[in-house]
Amino acid sequence: MELLKLATEWAKAEVFSTRFFILFAIGFLVASIGFWQLGKTDLARAYIIPTLVAGILLLIIGSGLNYTNIQRVKQFEKDFNTDTATFYQSEIERSESTLKEYTVVFKVIPILIIVATLLILFVNTPTWRAISITTIAMLTVILLVDGTAYSRIKAYHKELKMLYLENEIRK
Repeated sequence: MELLKLATEWAKAEVFSTRFFILFAIGFLVASIGFWQLGKTDLARAYIIPTLVAGILLLIIGSGLNYTNIQRVKQFEKDFNTDTATFYQSEIERSESTLKEYTVVFKVIPILIIVATLLILFVNTPTWRAISITTIAMLTVILLVDGTAYSRIKAYHKELKMLYLENEIRK
């Protein structure tokens, strides 16, 4: 039962965390509307589409992850009650593969931020500056939220392994 509680707490924390994608998405969408309504300069008007796109992307990411994790919370108890050993093994494998995916994310996103920064330095048009700055802001949001998610999955994976050792010692 401790395994089910651990998995459920982790998934509920993920649900809470993914809502920050939605919160930031709303911020980007509001910013887009603000630039559309109040933008007087070429640079301000150049932000309309990039912030709209960033808002929509973050909304899609947040909604998708939120839905997936809510479904996962519901499925955990069923899977746990069906076959505890299989549930445990699938959680170990899933957390290991997720940790590997985060390693790639934490290498690719900084490279994209560097590319966007270089675009700001070398391309001096309002549209590309707005795209680059909005991209940096969006990727920073992703890094912040994923950074906490990575820490959480790492701790979850460690707890899963400790539970396994405790159960092996008891046998």
